[in-house]
Amino acid sequence: MKAFIITIGDELLIGQVVDTNSGWMAQALAPLGISVVGKMTVGDQTEEIRSGLDWAAQKADLVLITGGLGPTKDDLTVAVLADYFETELVFSETAFAKMKAKLSQYQVEVSESHRQQSFLPQSAQLLDNALGTAPGIWFEKAGKIFISIPGVPREMKVIMTEEVLPRLLAQAGEKHILYKTFLVAGIPESELSERLETIEADIPDFLTLAYLPKLGTIRLRLGGVHEDPGILAQAVDTMAEKLKVELQGLIAAESDIPFAQAIGQLLEQQGASLASAESCTGGNIAHLITLNSGSSAYFKGSVVAYANEVKERVLGVRHETLTQFGAVSRETAVEMANGVRTKLETTYGIATTGIAGPTGGTPEKPVGTIWIAVASKDKTVAKKLQLGKNRLVNIEFSSVLALNLLRKVFLVPKEV
Repeated sequence: MKAFIITIGDELLIGQVVDTNSGWMAQALAPLGISVVGKMTVGDQTEEIRSGLDWAAQKADLVLITGGLGPTKDDLTVAVLADYFETELVFSETAFAKMKAKLSQYQVEVSESHRQQSFLPQSAQLLDNALGTAPGIWFEKAGKIFISIPGVPREMKVIMTEEVLPRLLAQAGEKHILYKTFLVAGIPESELSERLETIEADIPDFLTLAYLPKLGTIRLRLGGVHEDPGILAQAVDTMAEKLKVELQGLIAAESDIPFAQAIGQLLEQQGASLASAESCTGGNIAHLITLNSGSSAYFKGSVVAYANEVKERVLGVRHETLTQFGAVSRETAVEMANGVRTKLETTYGIATTGIAGPTGGTPEKPVGTIWIAVASKDKTVAKKLQLGKNRLVNIEFSSVLALNLLRKVFLVPKEV
């Protein structure tokens, strides 16, 4: 099945809001064997929306539409869809009751505009929105499926996950879909691709191997579609074993989970604990770890030692170290990692110190110079990074690289 995504909203066209929905939806559809063949953004104008629907219907079997379902006057999607599919707008008591219940939870009084939002296309199937007031809308016409869902990312995701994807999977019929994802760290995408050339050449034509890179990690997704579930499962298992052998030491997890969660699982398996001392990353490592439920089992806390006096007074970095080598140095990173490990009484300490930019660099230590370190009571390892001038990228990238250093040195020591 081929899909086309339409995002609606003037705020998207002028750059006031960045479209993150399309990428998420495309990734969610891929495991179902549905490929996105195109996407477009249109403004809050009736003719633009209609033209977009006509174009998408020529290109795909499935058209996904986000945006324009709110209670304000510029939210035109429902009315346009009703006209496009030649159906009436009728008041839905069910949708209105669900809306009132949600608004009551947030202590919001129901207004007339909210009531008007419950007039929905008569011929459409309604999709429950567990997080918002506007339901999703499902149309079928001439063998094609049109699905309209809110543009608010959290609402879009819950409707896609709980309503749209299960229905699309059920329509797959006799075809069976199976995917396995590996989380790979410590290797560039180009190098990974070269390393897997021989394996990819042997992959059956009903399987695919997709590379989904992110700063410092790559999600390697193996899977496919086949009429025989046994043949499909055996093929996925066989290729997965080949990947595990070839990528030994580079696989952080055999599931599609965040990298920090994979690190947490390794810590928990060891019965180990971690604390972070962060300067240039400003607490981002702690943030990545504590995003995951249950992280209190292995993460004790963090010291954001941005100023040198905090490095000295809280972490115990020696004044002489800062004077002789500077805050951005191997020596300071090492003392930070050991200091936080000792102060918070953890198995491991992890530290970052550097120049995130875009200002603050010197000829000797240009922007992007960052030291990361990890420590146990018996061993400390530090590494210098030379990144670019983008502050956000430097913070995110060095956080992941620091966690990967911890993984390589202590959590899977056979790699070193």
